[in-house]
Amino acid sequence: MTTKTPTPMRTKRWTLRLDLFEEGDATKVHAVLDTGDNTLESRTTAHRNPHDPPVPEIGDEYAAARALIDLGHRLLRAGRVDAAANEASPPGAG
Repeated sequence: MTTKTPTPMRTKRWTLRLDLFEEGDATKVHAVLDTGDNTLESRTTAHRNPHDPPVPEIGDEYAAARALIDLGHRLLRAGRVDAAANEASPPGAG
């Protein structure tokens, strides 16, 4: 009978930076996710409807949300690429 050695706990810190810029009726966001192993970036914009009153917080929320969604898609793509590469050449196989 063999006993399985528990996998040691692993801790990492990922850093997310969102820079927001107001330009007229537009809010622009530059988002950067630093995973320590990789850096992903997104740039998004939200435009205020000219018939709506100016409320900068709403533009911030929309632009930031779009940047986070885009970063999520980029992160999923990176995971798929890494998984495919791992499948083609598993660690310790060479």
